[in-house]
Amino acid sequence: MQKPEVAGFYDPRTGSIQYVVSCPKTRNCAIIDPVLDFDEKSGTTASTNATIILDYIEDNDLKLEWILDTHPHADHFSAASYLKAKTGAPTAIGEHVTAVQQIWKDIYNWHDFACDGSQWDRLFRDGDTFNIGELEVRVMHSPGHTLASITYVVGDAAFIHDTLFMPDGGSARADFPGGSAASLWQSIQDILSLPEETRLFTGHDYMPQGRQALWESSVAEQRRKNPHVAGQSRRDFIGLREARDRILPMPKLILHALQVNIRGGELPPIEENGRRYLKIPLDALSGSAWGA
Repeated sequence: MQKPEVAGFYDPRTGSIQYVVSCPKTRNCAIIDPVLDFDEKSGTTASTNATIILDYIEDNDLKLEWILDTHPHADHFSAASYLKAKTGAPTAIGEHVTAVQQIWKDIYNWHDFACDGSQWDRLFRDGDTFNIGELEVRVMHSPGHTLASITYVVGDAAFIHDTLFMPDGGSARADFPGGSAASLWQSIQDILSLPEETRLFTGHDYMPQGRQALWESSVAEQRRKNPHVAGQSRRDFIGLREARDRILPMPKLILHALQVNIRGGELPPIEENGRRYLKIPLDALSGSAWGA
């Protein structure tokens, strides 16, 4: 089995992990789920995370071949558009992003927004394969957290985004528009059907019990240690997940981030005064738990 080199970059502001996965032979690489920094209190954007990743690529003599997102994120802005402008590398996401675009087009009341995925260079279907250097990448459609979520399987590594967290962190929420606990259960089963030594790289870590940030586990560890998986039936999981989601407040940036991320990470257009503006719909996610 091919063994790619994987570097994880943790963003403490959002609990997100960004990845560079590279081919040891050719030194070609891909970036997965990059973060564009955003401070909601001041409205400031920055490229700190993206620059750290680009510096790593340069320092290790890597050649960027792909900029990949696993899904349209609800807790941070994607840096895909920024990185494409800096490097010229193509961007990609799963084909079902068009369904997510349609949901959020209606929420934002964007009459002329194109819900065709044209904001990315490639839309992957379930079962598609492509290469990073000599590494073959297989795409798995992994819905549940969102309709569009996909997993990238690269040799002995799988980038599983918001499906399972580290074993002590359980599973991802499934209550966003278009989400489904039943679909998430099936996606988790598909991931756990990979060889037990497969390295699993999660999309978030919230440091349970105050431990340091972690992001790599294995299929065997998840089967054995994750309380949302070990000993759980489909019915048990759905009940557990839906009960938990009912009391979780929405991510603080969901209404900010989706209007950027369904555009492939492109920020809103500059207006005549030279500034960009976000549009925040009121009462669009009614019934959600209130945050502290």
